[in-house]
Formats: sequence, C-alpha cells, structure tokens
Amino acid sequence: MIHNRISVLRAERAISRQTLAREIGVNPQTVGFLERGDYIPSLELVFRLSHFFSLPIEAIFSTEPFRPLSEQLYSQTKKEA
Repeated sequence: MIHNRISVLRAERAISRQTLAREIGVNPQTVGFLERGDYIPSLELVFRLSHFFSLPIEAIFSTEPFRPLSEQLYSQTKKEA
C-alpha cells in the first residue's frame, strides 16, 4: 500500500480538492481516491503533486504509514529540551 499526506498538505494550505485537482490536471474524485488510498497514482501524477506542493516525493508518499504530525512535533520538542 502507498501512504500519502495529500489531505494534510491540502489542509495546511487551505486548498480544496477542486483547486488541487484543477492544478494537477485530474478530477476532484481522483484527489479523494488518492487521499483515501483507493488509487495508486502514476509516476507522472506523483511528480505533478511533488511540484505543486514544492516538496520531495518522499515527503508526500511512503510505503510505510506516516507518523502523526503531533507525534513528530512532540518527539522533536522532547529532544530539544
């Protein structure tokens, strides 16, 4: 299974599914399928998403589940203390 952070990235940037879909050239339903993990994107679509979010592919997609951001932030704060 391919895991992704598309919904988190959209929420951080206050972007609707419709807007993201238009920008990357897909239907809004495709964005929903991607976010739920019901659709494995083509390599071309992966690159379009990477370019749109200005992030490396591995920051958006992973073969392992992403740790919740709250857990990542908490562990970072703990290390700094």
